[in-house]
Amino acid sequence: MTNGSGHLNVLISGGFAAAYEKLLPEFEQTNGIKVTTGSGASQGAGPQTIAAQLARGVPADVVILSREGLSELITAKRIAAGTDKDLARVPLGVAVRAGTAKPDVSTVEAFKQLLLRAKTVAVPESTSGIWLLTDLFPRLGIAEKLSVKAAPRGTDATRMVAAGEVDLTVQPISEILVAPGVTLAGGLAPEIQFVQMFSAAVVAGSKQIEASKRLIEFLASMRAAEAIRNSGMDPVAIL
Repeated sequence: MTNGSGHLNVLISGGFAAAYEKLLPEFEQTNGIKVTTGSGASQGAGPQTIAAQLARGVPADVVILSREGLSELITAKRIAAGTDKDLARVPLGVAVRAGTAKPDVSTVEAFKQLLLRAKTVAVPESTSGIWLLTDLFPRLGIAEKLSVKAAPRGTDATRMVAAGEVDLTVQPISEILVAPGVTLAGGLAPEIQFVQMFSAAVVAGSKQIEASKRLIEFLASMRAAEAIRNSGMDPVAIL
């Protein structure tokens, strides 16, 4: 499924992208492997989800996405058995337009009131947005009171905030920190926090099994930990 020896195709979702982009040049240089990277959402129903891209034959040797999305791919037999590995955890945060006052999101009540005051809230249609819409907002008793704008990707949600189309977005902190035109107001309170795991795996049918495993091992290693931490995530690597 690649264009030849020494070449990998990767499909990645937004949460791990910032760390990956910092780490990839070192991997390519050290291993003599060229990597072509495409992107897609971890979950959802749109045509640009990683699952949808794999289903229509987009070339991929390695996928990097939320553990929830990866579990769906494993169930669908899209993943080479036993190749999945967790890379990093990231909590959810609130992004507001750059240059505006940072709202208080430190308590459950402060977060709830912020949402209720907002004219419109953007949420990604992927893993974090699914959880917000089906779990947290109903649990807070505000699901019917919010004007929510679904965005295909986290980058679309932050773009809406930066453009002033919506008041705020709730999504993984690692996506907020690299987004232009927005500021991180803070992470959600511990009682309502949702920590996403981002994981990698080899795609079933890949002709580059060993090179794919080498990339995943590198991303899961202590060597990658600093870049992962600097991107707003907590590396899983402990060895």
